[in-house]
Amino acid sequence: MNVKYKRILLKLSGESLMGEKGFGIDENRLASYARQIKEVSDSGAEIGIVIGGGNIFRGLSGTSKGFDRVRGDQMGMLATVINSLALQSALTAIGKEAQLLTAVNMYPIGEHYSKHKAIQSLKEGKVVIMAGGTGNPYFTTDTASALRGVEIEADVMLKGTRVDGIYTADPEKDKNAVKFDKITYDEIYARNLRIMDLTATTLCRENSLPIIVFDMDTPGNLAKVVSGENIGTLVYMA
Repeated sequence: MNVKYKRILLKLSGESLMGEKGFGIDENRLASYARQIKEVSDSGAEIGIVIGGGNIFRGLSGTSKGFDRVRGDQMGMLATVINSLALQSALTAIGKEAQLLTAVNMYPIGEHYSKHKAIQSLKEGKVVIMAGGTGNPYFTTDTASALRGVEIEADVMLKGTRVDGIYTADPEKDKNAVKFDKITYDEIYARNLRIMDLTATTLCRENSLPIIVFDMDTPGNLAKVVSGENIGTLVYMA
């Protein structure tokens, strides 16, 4: 397998980890993700990963039910740590070394995140899982992904979702929605397409970090994207 992108930041959806379940982690989906990640890593790509926590708890949804926003976001950060531990365990079980770094100090669950530690582990061939969001409330895991992608000097941010790219409208709600093969950041803003929250999108744009949105739930797609196949949607600077 030829690798087009040497270093990638892979953003995984917490909701996708539910698989066929209504809550928590589907072991089959988790194992599928681990196999795909190992295949790409073994081919020579350096992989940093950020996982959402929506399959366990969302800070904003907690706020709507009476939780203090800061506490709710902190609970969401802990949910991402649970998912990250699960992925680390799944990777280790199939023989792939994975380093877990946390945005706030949670030793011995994981080491405290630093750019230097993350890049060093990537160069050693480890998959680096960065948990706990940014460590601060009011920021999503999309923003954490953008931040970590910029920090580790990734070549591309891959946003793995259950949809196969970016559309003119939500394809699950509008059967006439049209998929983009590629789209500029300027057009994302002009069309008000919410592929991520605005902070995350702006952070990627200002640091010239391209994004590819693709369907991670189809086995083999991660390898196709990393090898340069034209699947998903590329977001780029004009």
